[in-house]
Amino acid sequence: MPSSGDWKIPPAAQPKAEGYKFDLDRTLGSVVALRAEVPAHATTAETLGTERAGHGVVIRDSGLVLTIGYLITEAETVWLRPADGRVVPGHALAYDHETGFGLVQALARLDLPAVPLGRSADLLVGEHVVLAAAGGRQRAVAARIVARQEFAGYWEYLLEDALFTAPAHPNWGGTALINAAGELVGIGSLHLEQRRDPETVFHVNLVVPIDLLPPVLDDLLAHGRPTRPPRPWLGLYATELEDRLVVVGVARGSPAQRADLRPGDVLLNVADTPVASLAELFRHVWALGPAGVEVPLTVMRDGRMLALRITSGDRMRFLHTPRMH
Repeated sequence: MPSSGDWKIPPAAQPKAEGYKFDLDRTLGSVVALRAEVPAHATTAETLGTERAGHGVVIRDSGLVLTIGYLITEAETVWLRPADGRVVPGHALAYDHETGFGLVQALARLDLPAVPLGRSADLLVGEHVVLAAAGGRQRAVAARIVARQEFAGYWEYLLEDALFTAPAHPNWGGTALINAAGELVGIGSLHLEQRRDPETVFHVNLVVPIDLLPPVLDDLLAHGRPTRPPRPWLGLYATELEDRLVVVGVARGSPAQRADLRPGDVLLNVADTPVASLAELFRHVWALGPAGVEVPLTVMRDGRMLALRITSGDRMRFLHTPRMH
């Protein structure tokens, strides 16, 4: 496993141990570096790559590590590296598309304490938090919660109450969001640019709130995925562009591709209901029923309105299943 580099957070942005009532260094020591290798033929290799690196945090003394799921989706090989430099093999245990969480089980002793889970619902905008990568204080950011609001991702993903932190962490994937009590309250997912005005770009991290984990954790541990009926998946990538919903891509072999949905199509209706945002699109599709339901779409293509019917699928069935250790 190669070194993650010599990058450091600027000292002024690092958390100071004396500013916290818990043992900051001990807690940060339970954040580990993570590297995953994915076969080239995997469904997500084209969009996420075959080598993925980020972080995870120990949430059980048995070596159970919580991370952001895109790092380990379809991974055949996972390596964990604690601060002492050891390299520990891991198994990609579970991934939940709805929350975005992923779980890795260390296959050798990590000897790291679990970080207790807090309540993300209790976080207030303006509250001080730490967003931590593996590597201790030098790779952690003393941040604030700057917003909590809905977030819709172009890959058919929706968070009702996403957390946004600033200043932004430069190596955010799988980072641990830690509150003033030393509890884990979220997992870092994205780096986003937001504009306060045409001249000012504001950099933030999107964090998945930890309150989404307890309802699915037992299922993830027992089955590798939630046992609830899977949502219908189309395999489209869309964006909001000038008050329109535009398809920018379709996943290879997906229901959308089979139904001849094309990049450039403008999405107008789902089952005769107009949709004007990604969140509306996803909610109307998911309201039709579980995976397998037929999804009627009206699109505009080259100035003509077209009616398409897409037989949705279960996203997990389109993924490469890693070999068990």
